[in-house]
Amino acid sequence: MNTKMNTKQTAGLLLFIGASQFFISMLIAEALYPNYNISKNMISDLGVGLTAPIFNSSIVLLGGLILVASSMLHKCEKNIPLTALIFFTGVGAIGVGLFDENTSPFHEISAGMTFIFGGIAGIYSSRLIGAPFSIIAVVMGCITLISLGFFASGFYLFLGPGGMERMIVYPVLLWALGLGGYLMAPEGIGDEK
Repeated sequence: MNTKMNTKQTAGLLLFIGASQFFISMLIAEALYPNYNISKNMISDLGVGLTAPIFNSSIVLLGGLILVASSMLHKCEKNIPLTALIFFTGVGAIGVGLFDENTSPFHEISAGMTFIFGGIAGIYSSRLIGAPFSIIAVVMGCITLISLGFFASGFYLFLGPGGMERMIVYPVLLWALGLGGYLMAPEGIGDEK
């Protein structure tokens, strides 16, 4: 049995680590931020004040790992549209960490890049992965993009601005975690006796 990871598995590991550490760091920052309310407060509020070092370093790390993973995926998959979508998602994430919410318009541009390219990447990836994850990828990408449309129009449903922003971010993170797991799986899994 070969225990050495191939390039695709390593890319999956980087995506999984990046999304996991960001999600956990975001939860820690929310717990530490005074009077934080997930319905009212934006995720990027965590990038200023007491929680800034946790949030900003975590999202820059996420973006960096996404960039490396996209490069590795390009080497083994040669799918320019997918690797470009993932690459620009990573660039946007790094921008969110470098430009806090008080740095207009750079913060908004970076967040928009992350959300748009991440949502489209989820949908596009469904062409290259097997079911049932391909269906999940489309659903997650669509939730992100539809929620972004609601958010941009100021229509937050019953969730508040912070809750609606999470409807944009969480599906992309869940897709990244799933894609990371999918890519880490050894070829032919399930065929073993």
